[in-house]
Amino acid sequence: MAGHRSAHPHDHARSLAQRVRALRTDRGWTRERLAKEAGIAVGTLSRLESEGATQPAFFTVGAVAEALAVSLDDLFRTARVAPVKPGLWSAGYEGRDIESFVASLVDSRISVVADVRLTPISRKKGFSKTRLGGALAEAGIEYTHLRGLGNPKDNREPFWDGRVEVGRARFRGLLRSEEAQADLARLAEHAEASRVAVLCFEKDESRCHRQVVLEMVRSRIQVPVNPLA
Repeated sequence: MAGHRSAHPHDHARSLAQRVRALRTDRGWTRERLAKEAGIAVGTLSRLESEGATQPAFFTVGAVAEALAVSLDDLFRTARVAPVKPGLWSAGYEGRDIESFVASLVDSRISVVADVRLTPISRKKGFSKTRLGGALAEAGIEYTHLRGLGNPKDNREPFWDGRVEVGRARFRGLLRSEEAQADLARLAEHAEASRVAVLCFEKDESRCHRQVVLEMVRSRIQVPVNPLA
């Protein structure tokens, strides 16, 4: 029929993701609690709640509906979701596993992860570039590596031994390079339009060069900076 536009499958999946998340939070349940009640893996539920990144299996949807004590019709009812405001999130993966880290990103409705490690390799399972990018893609989150915003090895010790201001001062100087300025511009552009998590290892932002990165972006655009829960 002329003028008729059928809904894209991802539109249905996105609506379902929003509805499940809304029903779960209304009950005060964590993702772990709902997964346990439904008899499914936490990772499976995380993917279901990830704004329609994947099409869930019918069994999964049925198990979630039963756990939430709602009908399938009610589960597919469009949720009223508050508009997503753009901004920056400070994200350190120290002490976290990849599943809980991605779940936190989904809960915060992050659209982009900007990796500011100089070399995106980690001994921690799941946090090297390829595997991290894959895990984020499954959750519908974009990954970008901003190498120009990485802190070189010879400037890391000051952040660890208490000479943080020395490390910050040197890093600010390094950010004057053409590559760094281009990556700062890219990061600011992302943050004006979407929710961006700036990623490095340290849990404590004050011991990490990403705090300087966040400050530099804030000097360009007025967006909030939040810690990743």
